[in-house]
Formats: sequence, structure tokens, C-alpha cells
Amino acid sequence: MKLDRLKEDLDQMRAAAMEAREFVGEMTIEQFLSDRRTQMAVAMSLVLTGEAASRIVARNPDFPVEHPDIPWTKMRGMRNLAVHDYYQLELPIIFDTVRIALPDLLQKLDALHHWRPQGE
Repeated sequence: MKLDRLKEDLDQMRAAAMEAREFVGEMTIEQFLSDRRTQMAVAMSLVLTGEAASRIVARNPDFPVEHPDIPWTKMRGMRNLAVHDYYQLELPIIFDTVRIALPDLLQKLDALHHWRPQGE
């Protein structure tokens, strides 16, 4: 059951990150900065990504230790900022996160797709 929840959380994290990428698509930074709807959709996707990371850390504290290349703390921090201080978000950083950090995160999550806990 615990392993099923972990896989579900990883899948939800991946789905939310993919959605953020899809929302931005091929937009330029200028287009993103002028599109409030996309900004809010991306922020929500980052909240969902960070929420999944938080659940993983809480439910499976050894997992993040075993996978330090995934930015658990940064994802949780972005989630907290978006939820608690939305108007403090720096949109160019959000845009760069979607363009640079999320493809890297998705690659790392894809590599975990066939992950099995030790001993299985």
C-alpha cells in the first residue's frame, strides 16, 4: 500500500509538471508575462508538483534521501510561496522554472518509472 501511494504521488508530480510545460508551450517570456491565465495555471501546477513532493517526503522519508538529485526542498518551497505569498512570485523565475527545471525534473522522474525499492 505504501509503495502504491509513492507511485501515485510520483505520477501526480509528473502529471502536474507536464501540465505546466503544456500551459507555457512555445510562449516567449513576454507572452507569458502578459498572460495572467497561463501564469495562474502554471502556478497551480507548481503547487500540485510541490504538494506531491511534500507527501513523498512525509510518507517516505528515505525516498528523497535515496534520490537527492530531485529538488525536493525547492519544489516544496515553490509550493509554499505560491500558496502563501502568491503575489510575491517572480514571474521570470516561474517561466525559467518551467523552461529549465521542469524538463530536468521530468527526465529524472521518467528514470524512476521502473524504480523498485531495494529488496524487491
